[in-house]
Amino acid sequence: MEGFVNIVQGFLDLGATVILPVAIFLLGLLFGQKPGKAFRSGLTIGVAFVGIFLVVDLLVNNLGPAAQGMVDRLGVELNVIDVGWPASSSIAWASGVAAFIIPLGLLVNVIMLVTKTTKTMNVDIWNFWHYTFMAAMVYAISGSIIQSLIAAVIFQVIALKVADWTAPMVSEFFELPGVSIATGSTISYAPGIFLVKLLQRTPVVKNWNADPDTIQKRFGIFGESIFIGLFLGAVIGILAGYSVGDVIEIGMAMAAVMVLMPRMVKILMEGLMPVSESAREWLSKRFGDREIHIGLDAAVALGHPAVISTALILVPVTVALAVILPGNALLPFGDLATIPFVVAFIVGAARGNIVHSVIVGTIMIGISLYIATDVAPMFTQMAINADFNMPEGSTKISSIDQGGNLVNWLIYKVFSLFN
Repeated sequence: MEGFVNIVQGFLDLGATVILPVAIFLLGLLFGQKPGKAFRSGLTIGVAFVGIFLVVDLLVNNLGPAAQGMVDRLGVELNVIDVGWPASSSIAWASGVAAFIIPLGLLVNVIMLVTKTTKTMNVDIWNFWHYTFMAAMVYAISGSIIQSLIAAVIFQVIALKVADWTAPMVSEFFELPGVSIATGSTISYAPGIFLVKLLQRTPVVKNWNADPDTIQKRFGIFGESIFIGLFLGAVIGILAGYSVGDVIEIGMAMAAVMVLMPRMVKILMEGLMPVSESAREWLSKRFGDREIHIGLDAAVALGHPAVISTALILVPVTVALAVILPGNALLPFGDLATIPFVVAFIVGAARGNIVHSVIVGTIMIGISLYIATDVAPMFTQMAINADFNMPEGSTKISSIDQGGNLVNWLIYKVFSLFN
């Protein structure tokens, strides 16, 4: 078993930029593409994800220090450190149940496709770590492999159903036809869609609108995404207490993110469309005219400028919430750069309205802070069991991404009743 776990871990360590191209290549062959065409599709998608994650790294490397600067200026002392999703995923894969999750997850997806209980063929295997974390939490409180696997399956089923539900929005608003998103952190914020609909029906508030097109019409070239990125980046730098040079540097970095991310998503779609078309033809011959979506990482939704704009505004908002919310103990840090991922559905539901997106995003992040605080003791114990190197001076850790995940928390609480 230990050898199998090591093989699985070695495969996952290759990252999405290797795993996804391999998955797309195999799917292309399955759906009758010639090997050369299937290989080109996989390679193109791999190149696109290399580009996407380079841009994400640019975001992370600039937002992390800026957030730390804001916290230092406020003189805040909170005793739970947000270690971010990389630490969360490593803790998850160190669990004794981790080896079962990928084969079980693939089996569940196939069964749901055959029984027509989902329209999503999720090739985002790398993000199965969210299911693994869910299983690891339940295993930690129950010691039962059966219970932990049931918990992981419940999480996966919810993720796939949310992916099906939001697929039309992903196709229309994000202009990603044939794509759905089942990423665990993103589907956790799907309840925010209902809050968006509520705002859209609330007198006065429903008229508050600031989407990228409206901003550009009002401010001309200064309303273009490149200038919005420059401005929001500079504001974050000022709030962090940066020097003039550093303020300009982070502003340029955020301008680059706003321009480069949509380009990378276009390259990804170039590789995905041939596979998507082959899938439809193959399924149509065997099952009639049936709609199937290919499940991808939520990074594909970051190509819309409203998503990045909303996330950049929410960075200082999140730090402020951590300070003012009574009962919160989480110090935001590691997962501040994942905010674009978690608010993607909210922005899509708001049709790019940044005002509504920020309002709802603030509410959802506030909820995440409380959830992350609540699970911090269990999160910390799991880290200790996994021999995780705790941040210097910290006694408790958690994260906004998975520690503050609403779906994860609800399932965890249900299983806690029986253990």
